[in-house]
Amino acid sequence: MQTFLDYLLPVSIAVIMFGIGLGLTVIDFKRVLISPKAVSFGLFGQLILMPLIGFGIAFAFDLDPIYQLGIVLIAACPGGTSSNIVTYMLNGRVALSVSMTACNSFLIILTIPFILNIAFSYFWTSTKEINLSMLETFKDVLLTVFIPVILGLIARHYFPIFIGKLRKPLRFILPGIMFLVFLLVLINEKENGDKSMIEYWDLLLPALCLNVLVMFVGFLSSGAAGINHEGKYTIAIEMGLQNSALAIFLANNVIQIDGLSLIAVLYGGFSFFTTLIIAWFMKRYMKKEVVAEV
Repeated sequence: MQTFLDYLLPVSIAVIMFGIGLGLTVIDFKRVLISPKAVSFGLFGQLILMPLIGFGIAFAFDLDPIYQLGIVLIAACPGGTSSNIVTYMLNGRVALSVSMTACNSFLIILTIPFILNIAFSYFWTSTKEINLSMLETFKDVLLTVFIPVILGLIARHYFPIFIGKLRKPLRFILPGIMFLVFLLVLINEKENGDKSMIEYWDLLLPALCLNVLVMFVGFLSSGAAGINHEGKYTIAIEMGLQNSALAIFLANNVIQIDGLSLIAVLYGGFSFFTTLIIAWFMKRYMKKEVVAEV
């Protein structure tokens, strides 16, 4: 199962990103480049505000040190592909979401080791050196994000009528692919684990607090910065849906401490649904027009 997932996950992400690319145009990205305020503020929220909130929650709850580290780890990770899907489903600024995902996926090479070293100094008795391969990270982002999105843009440009007919069913097909893969991951985790996830229900509250708090901080602070409504809930989505798969990989394959990946597994189990619901609420009931259009 694990070997199968090692190939299925990146292929599925690439297919999803291709489908998202079919709904984009070059104009969408030009807008992001011409007015980079939303991207810059979104990255500030992910790289600075989120880790600070993660540390705050880790200190606030009486958790085992391994779970305190797990909270900080998930807060230090970038937004995942699922954030692009939720933004797509809610008609948010998909180009902004994709740009934030891509930029942050590179920046984590520097930020994650720095943040985790601080976390280890506070919560752990020993220190571990964290190293991420720039080449591997670049290759993963290139193959699963950049190239599929560009191919989607090209397909829409050359086959606009056919792609236009596909766009509506894609809103159901893309989430369906993601849910299928997510189900397989859950089955794999259950097969490999010796305990049921429900036995760790007490860890759900700090993980849920992280998810909800970062979304509202991202939404309200970006609104205060003059970012428009679509940009506000897009940034909130990007902050709420962290790359749980990356956190699990780092915990199990890079840091290699038993139990460290548990928070990421729990977070990945509910955050898609809670983020979708909260973002829908923000879009529907928290709209407030701003003067600046960014």
